[in-house]
Amino acid sequence: MDPQSGFVSRFPEMKLILIEGIVMEKGNERSVSTFNSELKLKGFNAFQIEDDSNGVREYSRKDFYKICLTTGESIINYADRSYVMKGTILFFANPNVPYSWETISRSYVGYTCLFSEDFYKPSDRTESLQHSSLFKIGGTPIFHISEEKREFLNGIFRNMISEQSTSYAFKDDLIRNYVNLIIHEALKLQPAQDFDQVKNASHRITNVFLELLERQFPIESKDRPLQLRTAQDYASNLNLHVNYLNRAVKETTGKPTTTHISERIASEAKALLLHTDWNVADIAYALGFEYPTYFNNFFKRITGTNPMSLRPAEV
Repeated sequence: MDPQSGFVSRFPEMKLILIEGIVMEKGNERSVSTFNSELKLKGFNAFQIEDDSNGVREYSRKDFYKICLTTGESIINYADRSYVMKGTILFFANPNVPYSWETISRSYVGYTCLFSEDFYKPSDRTESLQHSSLFKIGGTPIFHISEEKREFLNGIFRNMISEQSTSYAFKDDLIRNYVNLIIHEALKLQPAQDFDQVKNASHRITNVFLELLERQFPIESKDRPLQLRTAQDYASNLNLHVNYLNRAVKETTGKPTTTHISERIASEAKALLLHTDWNVADIAYALGFEYPTYFNNFFKRITGTNPMSLRPAEV
């Protein structure tokens, strides 16, 4: 099933669209959030959103994980997808996936917490959470929240805001528990089969491969093209024989290694086409293609359409 159509069918009150006229980055690099430098010093920050109407955020990569609980109407551009959201939502973002957020309604309130990977690492039993679909580019980063659940989650965010300013010696551990509680509440909304996986050697190798694949993105500069493009590239980086890697990935996911790589490159290509003003030749080079024609053929083979069809028509 196409992940986009699956999202809409599960949440009919959310309309999935491709937005024309969104904010596009100029120049060679995508910017990063101004929260980055402060968060690197403290590792965690939680705050209340009291009035965020008519706001526009740049489409960019952030250096931190983010969980938002908001009520209002907004447009979220996440990787190569865009969502029009109404009501109360819970949103998960991570350093691997660029996104932007535009608030539409006059009243927009809620809570946000930001945390670095180093802050979250000391938590026990986090492997399955960090590899869950909440923090994957092809996963479901947004959940519609009922009024009853909103009140419950509001309380957790208020506790984090209150706790972060105390002198309690173990407040970091307590805050991590609050973060885990929010994550688990979201995981309850996921299909059980998403997490019913056998922990064997093939599964571990596949997780390492998929994590390495995600670390290659997003592409932020036309001058720093994608380095790992083939199954052999990844096998060499992981010190594995390519046949062993291919067998493990196919056994665990049902798809060949090259399919995962191609789909991820195509997804990044869509994001660059939708959210930057880079020309097709620049995008082709940034994604490791020697000639634009190679990229065009690849993109059409994977997506069924040509790259320029994703660009807004010029007036």
